[in-house]
Amino acid sequence: MSLRTSIYRSTESFSGERVSKVTPLYSTAADKIRYLKEELDTADAIVIGAGAGLSASAGMSYSGERFEKTFADFHQKYGIMDMYSGGFYPFDTLEEYWAWWSRHILVNRYEAGVGKPYSDLLALVKDKDYFVLTTNVDHQFQLAGFDKKRLFYTQGDYGLWQCSKPCHDKTYENEDAVRKMVAEQKDMKIPSELVPRCPLCDTPMNMNLRCDNSFVEDEGWHKAAERYNDFIRRHQNLHILFLELGVGANTPVIIKYPFWRMTARNPKAVYACVNKGESMCPQEIRNQSLCIDDDIGQVLCKIKEL
Repeated sequence: MSLRTSIYRSTESFSGERVSKVTPLYSTAADKIRYLKEELDTADAIVIGAGAGLSASAGMSYSGERFEKTFADFHQKYGIMDMYSGGFYPFDTLEEYWAWWSRHILVNRYEAGVGKPYSDLLALVKDKDYFVLTTNVDHQFQLAGFDKKRLFYTQGDYGLWQCSKPCHDKTYENEDAVRKMVAEQKDMKIPSELVPRCPLCDTPMNMNLRCDNSFVEDEGWHKAAERYNDFIRRHQNLHILFLELGVGANTPVIIKYPFWRMTARNPKAVYACVNKGESMCPQEIRNQSLCIDDDIGQVLCKIKEL
């Protein structure tokens, strides 16, 4: 059976959209894997939209044993339960703030290693015409070897920081400073002289992560945005596979909703969503959609085996 004629059932409301819970009446799990492999092989272009679920599938959890190993003292003193919520904790001093963030950056950006799902994904698309749009900030795509000119990190990068005002639109690499902060911190504080400050206005620096209106979109960000928009323009009427991996409901306006709209406008396009527990599509594109409710890493591994 063709992917485009698969029949879906069971609908529910999702963020104001009427969606189809992806349960093909005549498709097994193995069928879905074969359908996705076929689309990867035959699409004129592949647009990958990656969210936190992809890194979670790679074992980079922000809670549990991994959190306790790095932040047991912060958990005990402040009651912080995971790495995500810790990023919003109102620390009393910059010395505490940067003790937390230096560890967070080190474990998630500089010492994480390459997650296998990222390596498997690259093996599947490296010879294809692809582009990656991601809300992830952990640098995994570049660590895995994806072409930097085919990546658009919309929400920032753990490896960069910026003026907290911000007084200018430049970002700064932080690896050396972060490693020094981790090495020299005591009692969950870094030495005051290691607190990073803006080289122009002397205001304390901040993470280059989109969490409010102070996020800096630097020159590299704008060039990546231009390359992504150009890629979409050049392929808009072709057979495009919009491959969404691990995108939840936290920021659907960046990847999920645009993918749905672009699929609806292009009868040649296919929308594929792989996400454990959150795999769905609107009714309007159900005959152009393939949704797989399974672990991303396992799905990519099975496709490679085919």
